[in-house]
Amino acid sequence: MNRICLCLPTNRACSATLTALHDEAAYAARRFGADVQLLILDSADHRTRAEHARVVAALRPAPGVTVHHFDEDAQRAFLRRTIERAGLAEPERLLHLMLPPAVSYGACTNRAFLLAAALGCHSLHRRDSDSTYQLHADQPVFPVHHELPWLGGPAAEATAAGLPTDLDPALLGRPVSLAGASFIGELSVDLGEIRHLDEGVYHDVVSLWAPGDWSEERKRHLVEESFTGAGTAAFTGDRATLTVVDPMRVDMCNIAFDRAIYERVPLPPATDTIGSDYFLLHLVHDAGLPGILHNRHIENFHTPERRTDTGFPAYQRRFVKFLLSMLYFHHVYDRMAGEGAGLLDERHRVRPDRIVEYLRESTGLDRTENIWRLDRVDTAYRKLGGRYATFADQLAAERERLWDEAESDMEDFAHLVEAWPALIKAART
Repeated sequence: MNRICLCLPTNRACSATLTALHDEAAYAARRFGADVQLLILDSADHRTRAEHARVVAALRPAPGVTVHHFDEDAQRAFLRRTIERAGLAEPERLLHLMLPPAVSYGACTNRAFLLAAALGCHSLHRRDSDSTYQLHADQPVFPVHHELPWLGGPAAEATAAGLPTDLDPALLGRPVSLAGASFIGELSVDLGEIRHLDEGVYHDVVSLWAPGDWSEERKRHLVEESFTGAGTAAFTGDRATLTVVDPMRVDMCNIAFDRAIYERVPLPPATDTIGSDYFLLHLVHDAGLPGILHNRHIENFHTPERRTDTGFPAYQRRFVKFLLSMLYFHHVYDRMAGEGAGLLDERHRVRPDRIVEYLRESTGLDRTENIWRLDRVDTAYRKLGGRYATFADQLAAERERLWDEAESDMEDFAHLVEAWPALIKAART
């Protein structure tokens, strides 16, 4: 039986999402005969966790579905045992990278990867708490419908069964390594207010995640596509293609990875940085590993805490750190794209040593481009005025710290990639 991990990391109230996720788990077990380990990693406050626990306890048992609800204390205990068993140097540093005190999109998913390994799962399927399933003919549109049939098997099996493909025939012997779709609804990054206030400022700010040497035309096209997902059109019928999946066409709220990916390379553990959990999408693409691109898009919405007096500057800081991280990630992505199939060993598995090499190279890059980025953000936010100008004052006081953090985040990622095989082995035992 195929054992899978259907995972929801959350730090907010999401009782309705938990119930819907359990419905998807039951669908996977019923439709595909999967053994579903439903994993809820709960970093919410005490009162919210207690409500989640009540919701989980009230779920109607479903054949083939096992529910695990772990608060941060339980996660920390598991991590300590795993790190100790791995016998690695600097155990407290590893614990900090796996469970930092600040928000980390990569670290929460890395914990899910380790727990999936401990549970003996063959794949991990991730959802987010600020999204919901579409309905079609009064039935929820579950992404797992396209994720389960082919994930982990040779791409040739999927084409032999009639799945449409645009894959180079030379890649058909490689395993299907991911399956994913995108979202409909609100922008994935909460910048709609900026676009409403000033389209020009929105363009200036969003274009800053492009490489500095791109032409204005390429940047304009990037801005038009950025954070929009699959638009707003509702689901009307299934489409799925076997392909090398473009990272811009899928979202981490709607993704599944084969274990051969996440048990080889983790995600960046950077804190307070949106987009830090998208690295594996680029790795799978650049290595030429096949994937399933489908259209069971999830509906995205924004929770109100991002716009409160405390939530607004915290979220904007995460966005700025994302912009600064791109100096380093663009270097790594360029190196991965140039390496291509060289990222894989003779068994079509990704090579972590290559990733470590590129990450360490990136930490020696000149910071001039990031100085320019912060200058552009400062100008843009002061033009908007109000709380954006107030946030610009905060950025001005943090400039050196932000540059240092963006660089040290890459050093931490390299360290975690090196430790990852031992951590996975320890988790699986």
